[in-house]
Amino acid sequence: MNQIIEDFFAKENGNGESREDMVKSGFVSIVGLPNAGKSTLLNALVGQKIAITSKKAQTTRNQIMAVYDDERGQIVFHDTPGIHKAQNKLSVYMESVAEKALGNGDLILWIVDSTEQKGKKEEQILSLLSHSKRKILLVLNKMDLLGGEEALERKKAEYRDCLPFVGIVGVSAYKNQGLEELLETIFSFLPYGPRYYDEDTVTDLPVREIAKELIREQALYKLDKEIPHGIAVLIDSMQERKNGIWDVKATLVCEKESHKGIIIGKAGCMLKSIGSGARIQIEKLLEAKVNLQLFVKVRKDWRENPAYLQEYGYREQK
Repeated sequence: MNQIIEDFFAKENGNGESREDMVKSGFVSIVGLPNAGKSTLLNALVGQKIAITSKKAQTTRNQIMAVYDDERGQIVFHDTPGIHKAQNKLSVYMESVAEKALGNGDLILWIVDSTEQKGKKEEQILSLLSHSKRKILLVLNKMDLLGGEEALERKKAEYRDCLPFVGIVGVSAYKNQGLEELLETIFSFLPYGPRYYDEDTVTDLPVREIAKELIREQALYKLDKEIPHGIAVLIDSMQERKNGIWDVKATLVCEKESHKGIIIGKAGCMLKSIGSGARIQIEKLLEAKVNLQLFVKVRKDWRENPAYLQEYGYREQK
């Protein structure tokens, strides 16, 4: 993040250009518990599906960057994995990514599921946030399920004295409610600076990475219990034909032979279902027809193997 800023100003100084056209701009980290709606909120704010979503915990595994840009300026969001108790090397990595976000950027958005009672897990995040030197904006999500403004105000009062928040905003990411107030509040706390990315940039994720996550999302939707948490997805090949159709081959990696059978399903029905749902989403991403082929292989206990974690893209950024 700091390198982006340094590179920009080095370029400006080298060209001798004026900085008079600076706008409100900065970096905003999104943190919270699993299932608080962080990824749904990110997608709603930028108006495009960047991060996958599901009702299962640990859906987001890596930090995801997305850019919001309008006449006021530019917000560079970083969505993070839900903060949770680590159970294996993969979740240790995810926890590290989330906690590092507390020390980065100009502003932290703490996303809270407003329908849940404040408990030990929220207290854990409050303890982490209390050590951050960043400004913290509390976002109470799912306000449409609270039952009105009075209930929202009671929920705000429940959190108001927990930390010196710069503000508390109620939103419904699912129903796109309160998003403009949230954006206006974010901009009010950002410094003046450059646009770090072109106005048309929405994310820095490669298309292959997004396609991989869209396949994993379908596995999360369609598979039960712990099986989808033990799945990684690899894009083996991704090529566009002359007629505009994309050929995509991908492999679902699981941890046990018994899981492989469940993922494939009777006569391949489950794998076909995962592939059908993923193909629709990838076609929306590419705005083109897609021929998607899925395969399944076993890598025993890959979530505990540092080499596999590296291979599957779970490596910490320096």
